[in-house]
Amino acid sequence: MARMLSTYWMAELITNANCLNQEKCSIMPDSHWLKALLKIDLQLMKQLFFLKGCLLISLFGAAQDSVLTLKQSVEIAIANNATVKQVEFQMDIAGVNLNQAKGNFLPQVNGTINHNLNQGRSIDPANNGYINQQLTTANYNLSGNVTIFNGFYLLNNLKSNKYYYEASKMDWQQSKDKILLDVMLAYVQMLTNNDLLEQARRQADVTNQQVSRLEIMNREGAIKPSDLFDLKGQYGSDQLAYVNAQNSLDQARYTLAQLMNVPYTKNLTAAQIGAEQFDMNYGSSPDSIYQVAMQQLAIIKAADLKSKSYEKQVQALKGNLYPSLGVGGGISTNFSSLAQDAANKKIPYDNQLKNNYGTYVGAGITIPILNNFRYRNQVSLAKIDYKSAQFMAQTTKIQLKQNIEKDYFNMTASLERYKTLNDQVVAYSESFRAADTRFTQGVGTTVDYIIAKNNLDRAKTNLIVARYDYFLRTKILDYYQQRPLW
Repeated sequence: MARMLSTYWMAELITNANCLNQEKCSIMPDSHWLKALLKIDLQLMKQLFFLKGCLLISLFGAAQDSVLTLKQSVEIAIANNATVKQVEFQMDIAGVNLNQAKGNFLPQVNGTINHNLNQGRSIDPANNGYINQQLTTANYNLSGNVTIFNGFYLLNNLKSNKYYYEASKMDWQQSKDKILLDVMLAYVQMLTNNDLLEQARRQADVTNQQVSRLEIMNREGAIKPSDLFDLKGQYGSDQLAYVNAQNSLDQARYTLAQLMNVPYTKNLTAAQIGAEQFDMNYGSSPDSIYQVAMQQLAIIKAADLKSKSYEKQVQALKGNLYPSLGVGGGISTNFSSLAQDAANKKIPYDNQLKNNYGTYVGAGITIPILNNFRYRNQVSLAKIDYKSAQFMAQTTKIQLKQNIEKDYFNMTASLERYKTLNDQVVAYSESFRAADTRFTQGVGTTVDYIIAKNNLDRAKTNLIVARYDYFLRTKILDYYQQRPLW
């Protein structure tokens, strides 16, 4: 589509520009020197538009070959993932709550301005006497108060919100870590299926070469027809294996595209992983991995921080059981349209504001006596939340240790399986080489050849799966220790 549009645009522009080269063109027909100059400019325009069109076409083609590294895949998935975004919003909310907990230490200051028009019977604020006429009044007030002591509620509430905000940041990191692991699994699956597809293609090519050879020999009557048909059946099996491998690769590609939340395309390709990343001697032990994970993993930090947050919340709510002390003060003034001086003259607006100016300051103490057990029940609920957070933190650590031990066991088992399969491939390669030689020379049977070939193909397939399985296991252990994964 982009190529067609670019070609269309260039054709339209060049067609319109060619009008300037014609004798009947309406642009200054008598100005031959101008037409000559325009011809030169038009040639340059044509070249520029042609180059621009070629550039657009090449860029569009390059965009279709999406070769992604593991790092790029993870970054795209994290940027597009809705769950990660929702957890980030929760972190922002926790940040606002923390700011509010800090703001609670500041005094509350409020100002009010009131202007009233009264009709009928009312009280004149100038002399506090009853009147029955229209009256205009105004009142200005500025007041403030601050809590001096409330059982350390504000202090412990601030600490609780601070811990919870830090925990929410760890939750955000953990949501990104989960996407990382999911993408890494899908990415490695793509690499595995890609190698399996290539292996299926090679094994089908090998069989096809033998089929072509036997077809010639069959026409010459040099072999039994059953030998050719047996090998054609094997070629059909190899082709089916190739189709299945292609479908598996497409499914893995689709899974990765879904995790990245991008449109599916068959051109999506995973960049190959270098041999240097396959460490066949993983030195860390389960205990050492666990100790590092306890200090590094976001999920552990989040659980501990939430436990501390709930602990401080218990202490904060206990503050409601103690008396609270606060001080306050303010200034005020007012105006009345009926206010008069000793000479029965109306007092001007600004003079009344000055004359009626007043201030106050005071202190108060609130003693909780009986509040329907509300405060005590709030403390009891907070204690339950605290115990639940402690239990979850401990459970998370136990599950982490179990997962590390299981993943380490799977890694070592995968490594042993890989080594065994590697030896098996070497052995079956020699066996197939001998069977292929005998079969080509007409000494071996078709059955022996097919058996030797299937053994080698199966061993190579299993080796590919074991190789990437081991790679994935080591990367999971690297994740526990927060080592670089690429």
